[in-house]
Amino acid sequence: MSEVLRLEGITKAYNRGKPGEVRVLNGVDLALGRGEVVALVAPSGAGKSTLLHIAGLLDTPDQGRVIIGGQDMTGLPDRARTEARRDAVGFVYQFHHLLPEFTALENVVLPQLANGVARKAAERRAERLLQAVGVADRALHRPAQLSGGQQQRVAFCRGLANAPELLLADEPTGNLDPGTSDQVFGALMALVRETGLSALIATHNMDLAARMDRIVRLDQGRVV
Repeated sequence: MSEVLRLEGITKAYNRGKPGEVRVLNGVDLALGRGEVVALVAPSGAGKSTLLHIAGLLDTPDQGRVIIGGQDMTGLPDRARTEARRDAVGFVYQFHHLLPEFTALENVVLPQLANGVARKAAERRAERLLQAVGVADRALHRPAQLSGGQQQRVAFCRGLANAPELLLADEPTGNLDPGTSDQVFGALMALVRETGLSALIATHNMDLAARMDRIVRLDQGRVV
């Protein structure tokens, strides 16, 4: 199985070298195969979000290498990191962060326009994604007119708008009630399987984690 993501020896500390230094990651090694969906499990404050931000090139490690699609991202200039993040990585967060003044459709179209896709093509892809997660009938509604579950489904579509190789999700159903969480997670998994991308999904919900291909745990700053 070819790898989409490889993390090698990732370390990260805050207030580094100062009194009160907090070491969050302590030599993380992790590989994610193409088409693989992996659950990242750890208690709150154990470094899940930090690890996802480093994997998605939103943050840099103190030491170690981040390799995406076979390319070593370590030490790349900011512009190259931005381009790699835009082209290869999709993000979904616990809170949807949809733009309130735009419709569901427009929220999925905008990332594509920013990536140089023609509007008509962007709209067609947005419509297909919204259809796949069951909210096509809400495409012209603004976020305030959608339920929490519907908003998060739209956020999934936005994360996949530019057809990334890698999806990183940080507690993507953590702010939903259990019943809605189960339904929305099912929609996410169906979308991931349909598109064939790889996903690293941080969650504290072991029932959801068990539905993924593999579970890895963060323990004392290392993946076990």
